[in-house]
Amino acid sequence: MDQSAKFWDKIAEKYSRQPIADEEAYQKKLQITQEYFQPDMEVLEFGCGTGSTAIIYAPYVKNIHAVDISPNMIEIGRNKADNAGIKNITFEVATCDGLNVPDESFDVILGMSILHLLEDKEAMIARVYRMLKPRGLFISSTVCMSGMMALLKPVIPIMRLFGQAPETVKFFSAKELVKSLTDAGFEINYQWQPGKNKAVFIVAKKSA
Repeated sequence: MDQSAKFWDKIAEKYSRQPIADEEAYQKKLQITQEYFQPDMEVLEFGCGTGSTAIIYAPYVKNIHAVDISPNMIEIGRNKADNAGIKNITFEVATCDGLNVPDESFDVILGMSILHLLEDKEAMIARVYRMLKPRGLFISSTVCMSGMMALLKPVIPIMRLFGQAPETVKFFSAKELVKSLTDAGFEINYQWQPGKNKAVFIVAKKSA
């Protein structure tokens, strides 16, 4: 198990009990995303954590394949889905780049609070593009840690030493994220940021 997986495994129980930091923004993102869903859709969520968002979305689509690098996160997600009687979510322990998924498999791919934690977001965005069906959607929410948040950069290694930060944290702006998406071939269908230093919510569409 790599260091990132160990970090998320260690905090999985605590993470699962944490309240949503910005409930109003979270509910708006849920509502907007649900408006794009259709009952026959196949959905992938990578970096699914403990499955809370996948469980909310499950009634709106055909199937959700939810993956995360943390076995403990996935176990919590499975238990939550079982307790809720949700049958159309498949949970898997997997890295983002290690997914064994054919091209053009999904109608929607979700990457929530994950792109800034990847070593190479461009490679993952390109992979997402390939996995999506024509006109498929990539829906993401990303903390863009540039500007004032870049002041945290020298603090991250210290936090990591005390087990309070994951192995990889990348700093980039919302403008740079949008460029990464459009360079990969996506069209930005919707973009919203609820406030300064808040996560940027984007719905990006693959070309036909």
